[in-house]
Amino acid sequence: MTQDERKDAVAAAAIDEIEPWLERSTILGIGTGSTANRFIDRLARFRDDFKGAVASSEASAERLHGHGIEVFELNSVGTVPFYIDGADEVNAHLHLIKGGGAALTREKIVAACAERFICIADASKRVERLGRFPLPVEVIPMARSYVARELVKLGADPVYREGVITDNGNQILDCFDFMIDDPVAMETRINAIVGVVTNGLFAARGADVLLLGGESSVERRTPTRHG
Repeated sequence: MTQDERKDAVAAAAIDEIEPWLERSTILGIGTGSTANRFIDRLARFRDDFKGAVASSEASAERLHGHGIEVFELNSVGTVPFYIDGADEVNAHLHLIKGGGAALTREKIVAACAERFICIADASKRVERLGRFPLPVEVIPMARSYVARELVKLGADPVYREGVITDNGNQILDCFDFMIDDPVAMETRINAIVGVVTNGLFAARGADVLLLGGESSVERRTPTRHG
């Protein structure tokens, strides 16, 4: 399968994963990016089987609206039974790097409110050690230089993503050459830097299920235990 075909395959597998649980009162959490878009497009035919969705970005909200799916504010929903989203990298513990599309903060918020996080990705995103993909860090604009200096102390090479403003009005630093041995600890450490909104490590709350698109099929994985 081509990469696009693998994305289509995992989007279809995610529909199969959630369809038995859809009810007229169900509100889903929906991610952001090319793979999430394919899931949204497939979800459209089931729009009469569930109530609506919470979107992790303005772009996803617009796509959901375009399919006639009602979009709700998370504050009015509380929790969602499922959050479906892609990843830029994923390891065996289903720790992720996300945020290539600069939606990491809202993605992390919706994931935190989900009972079950289903990650959909093609096999190229599977890695033994996170960090080959540059780790995004969302920062308050006035703190960008300070945060960059602190990230250098952690061993990263932070680069300002010029011309990008997040849906929250903030900026992104991408951390290059930053291989991560302990994603849970590093997520906490970066988030403790003053001026950081959040970072793209989804490790403290990783995925519960990974649907991984391979050459000929979709593999369903759950987290490998530590130790």
